[in-house]
Amino acid sequence: MARPPVEGSGEGRSREGGGPGEGRSRLTFRRLSGLDRSGPPPPETLSGQPLRPWTVPNAIGFARAALLPVFLVVSLSSDDGTGTWPALLFALVAWGDYADGIAARVTGQYSRLGALMDPVVDRLLVICGVVVCWRFDLLPRWALAVLIARELTIVALARIGLSRGRELRINWPGRLAVWPVMSAIFFALVELEALAEALLYGGLALALVATALYVRDGLRTPSTRA
Repeated sequence: MARPPVEGSGEGRSREGGGPGEGRSRLTFRRLSGLDRSGPPPPETLSGQPLRPWTVPNAIGFARAALLPVFLVVSLSSDDGTGTWPALLFALVAWGDYADGIAARVTGQYSRLGALMDPVVDRLLVICGVVVCWRFDLLPRWALAVLIARELTIVALARIGLSRGRELRINWPGRLAVWPVMSAIFFALVELEALAEALLYGGLALALVATALYVRDGLRTPSTRA
């Protein structure tokens, strides 16, 4: 079964979606940091492989998922959605995305569950951040609406690809868009409005370019089903 396009720099991309064999080949700085993504996906992450939930990277993934409702409760129960705790919780979940990738490459503990779970947590984090920013008007709501529409489009493209046996491969605009978007939400939570807006617009531009490339590649890729 084909996997949906996955963006970002954490475990799901550089571990599951980047070059496999990352835990087996020489661990250079570029490979450890996720800059070197050469090669096919690790075989442990492919469809049909066991989930292997009990790994160090997946433990980080579980912790990230558990912090999402905590972030929402703390943020939405505050006066304006900003402050130390909302920002800290958001940052922990966001940086955990990178930490589980490093853990996977260091330990070689690749897993099918990690490949499936990591992008889901990333998208849920963005959605949670958008909910808070929308509720307290921390970022332009029209831009947040475009961001959510884009995320829903990616989900729809992934489902269409799966139904047709097509795989939409990761592209660099999509990878690069993740951190400006997440950083925009973080800086909104610490009330750096101008910086947050600038990052959001830059991240949106990259995300929309990535989406257009996903559509193009999906149309060009032949179906693997009869």
